[in-house]
Amino acid sequence: MFGILPFQFRFRGKIRLILDMYYCFIEAASEQPGGGALHPTQIARTTGISFTEVAKRLDATPELFVRLPKRDGITRYRITSSASARSHEEIETLLHKAERNESLLFYAIAFMVLAMLAIVVLTIAPNL
Repeated sequence: MFGILPFQFRFRGKIRLILDMYYCFIEAASEQPGGGALHPTQIARTTGISFTEVAKRLDATPELFVRLPKRDGITRYRITSSASARSHEEIETLLHKAERNESLLFYAIAFMVLAMLAIVVLTIAPNL
């Protein structure tokens, strides 16, 4: 139904997946001395999320994840420097705020559609 709209909801209903991926990167950064650059397959195995969903979320959230240049033909991702400078609570707050904004947008669009339907019904009803 919402495929015709010119935007997609990147955060609404997906906060848990994004946070799982974020914490996967945090764990990888603590284990590796150079930082945690991970391939989507590694993230999918660690978190239990499907590979396609991991790839979609990584590409859809440039606020948190950045694609690194290919090395050896493998694309890896890393947490952005602005996200790594923030605390875990700030990241969770940022994600929940983005989800709330998308929810408000969703409700505004739903209200506009219902209002248009009500106008059509009120215009047609007196003629019956």
